Amino acid sequence: MNNVNLRKIAVIGCGFVGSASAFALMQSKLFSEIVLIDADHAKAEGEAMDISHGIPFVGNMKIYAGTYDDIVDAAIIVITAGAGQKPGETRLDLVHKNLNIFKSIIPEIAKRECRGILLVVANPVDILTYAAIKLSGFPEHRVIGSGTVLDTARLKYQLGEHLSVDSKSVHAFIIGEHGDSEIAAWSSANVSGIALDDFCEMRGHYNHDQSQENIAEKVKNSAYEIIEKKRATYYGVAMAVKRICTAVMRDEQTVLPVSSLMVGEYGLSDLAISMPTVVGRDGVVCRVPVPLNDDEQHELTASAKALKDIIDSVDFSC
Repeated sequence: MNNVNLRKIAVIGCGFVGSASAFALMQSKLFSEIVLIDADHAKAEGEAMDISHGIPFVGNMKIYAGTYDDIVDAAIIVITAGAGQKPGETRLDLVHKNLNIFKSIIPEIAKRECRGILLVVANPVDILTYAAIKLSGFPEHRVIGSGTVLDTARLKYQLGEHLSVDSKSVHAFIIGEHGDSEIAAWSSANVSGIALDDFCEMRGHYNHDQSQENIAEKVKNSAYEIIEKKRATYYGVAMAVKRICTAVMRDEQTVLPVSSLMVGEYGLSDLAISMPTVVGRDGVVCRVPVPLNDDEQHELTASAKALKDIIDSVDFSC
């Protein structure tokens, strides 16, 4: 077994998301060593050079293009490699293309007996998180998907704008699939402990159902809109990657809606789906039983079924 270097992270995939994530991680000062890996080694070298030129503004660290042999002692291995989502394409449309890519990546990680945390970012993230667990043989708590961490941030942002309040004071989750069947868990949403509907009325908003529907649609369609306008989305997810890595490296025991393997919670098993989860140094600590109303539970079950139908239809063997 290899020892873990708590100051080292590896990023596999140097496209828009991978390079933006590496840039965000460099500024976080969480790590003193960042290794970038890509099928196009020259691309990884170029990104490493470009990001390294900002080191004098941040503090000394080592950023370089490497190979799979360089990941053996990484505390976190971030996987962003995969085909990007094109205009008009859903995240689930990417399943077969990106699953085949994972079948070439995950065995390379597994054979090196890495003991770090595997953070899956490529889409469809819930399916690929499940694939990473099956293909790697890692304990399920050490495999995390970025899940609906970004969707939840988008929800908090939209609510902050709607209510003219700091989005950090908004407590609400997007749960389920990171995709078209995601659910805004309105019944547990609040603003600094004040029920959402009460705070809305305090701000002069009374049409709760319509406002919630509009905001949920904005959140769900954010990525589609960004991709339509600029062909890709990567800054927000890079910040989500940094947030998850911070929770892990600082052992924050914080609650984030990451994707992980369900083992009976909410009546769900044998699939990865995004639910509020305590995240710490060892990855997944436990899922948080956020109360859901009947409609939300029904929607969660439907979202899980959509994912399970895909899981049951594809071959996860190498």
